[in-house]
Amino acid sequence: MKPVKQIILAKKDALATTVAEPLSLLAKKCMSVWDDIDALDQALLDHIDRIINCEFLYAWDLDGIEISSLIMPGGAEKSWRGRDLSKRPYLKNNLPFKGIMLSSVYHSQFSNRECVTALQAVRKEDRLLGFIAADFSLDKLVADENLYMEPQHWQQFKGDPAVRGTLFMQQRIQSRLDENIDSVHATIYDLMTQHGIFHCKIHYSSGRCSFWVFSDPYSYQVHGVDEIVDPDIVLAYPLHRYPQRAKVLPEQILEVLGEFKELRFADETIYLRSASINIMNGMLGLTFSCDGSHYMPVEEFIEKNLGFWLGELASDRQ
Repeated sequence: MKPVKQIILAKKDALATTVAEPLSLLAKKCMSVWDDIDALDQALLDHIDRIINCEFLYAWDLDGIEISSLIMPGGAEKSWRGRDLSKRPYLKNNLPFKGIMLSSVYHSQFSNRECVTALQAVRKEDRLLGFIAADFSLDKLVADENLYMEPQHWQQFKGDPAVRGTLFMQQRIQSRLDENIDSVHATIYDLMTQHGIFHCKIHYSSGRCSFWVFSDPYSYQVHGVDEIVDPDIVLAYPLHRYPQRAKVLPEQILEVLGEFKELRFADETIYLRSASINIMNGMLGLTFSCDGSHYMPVEEFIEKNLGFWLGELASDRQ
């Protein structure tokens, strides 16, 4: 699973690699007809189908004025000739005096979609004539298997400084969920292993649980302590075979819940406020009274003992 920055760079690198050669060839063709607008339009029309996923092609001069029509597969919009493109988002970056450059993502006022533009310098000998711009709709660039997925490693995020600054003015107050923690954990285990709950968040301090279920993954159900401690709650969730694709074993759920309990009661000042576990992506989250949050794979969490967390949280005391 790749972090989002790595995926963005990979997609832009793939796009640059794909369009570099056809845009370079197009630039050479356009160079010879740069001063003939109709011939320039025809060159762009002849080449747009050779550039994969390209929606629009156009040429503009060094002052940012479009000198060609707006070219699209099978047609040309001549009303775009002479438009001032100098305020386009991609002109905020340094322009390429050789080769190509990719813009950042921006919202196209023409297509009303998010786009990326590839800019190709057009040169005649040592003189820069202008640029060819090729627009690509973002929905086509991201419509593949390399969608963003959560990084599978420990991540720590510092919380609200206001909360951390008053940390020693607070103390854990026994909640109703704390009083019934073993029963709550047992019910959660049953729901996750037999009733199709794949993601669970336990709010220990406020005494509630949120569940995401396979049959309706875009919604979640919130239950207070009274509902969670009632063993009949399982009747509200149909039986569901434990998924083979799950990255968390049922016995690991028990280990995780046991560790959650230890972290809840380990210290009266710095304690676990809420926690979550997702059996499908194998990740869990922890939020402590200092408002610091941690995200990590279940296996890594199980490997760390209570001593690790007491040491980690002790640093927050300082």
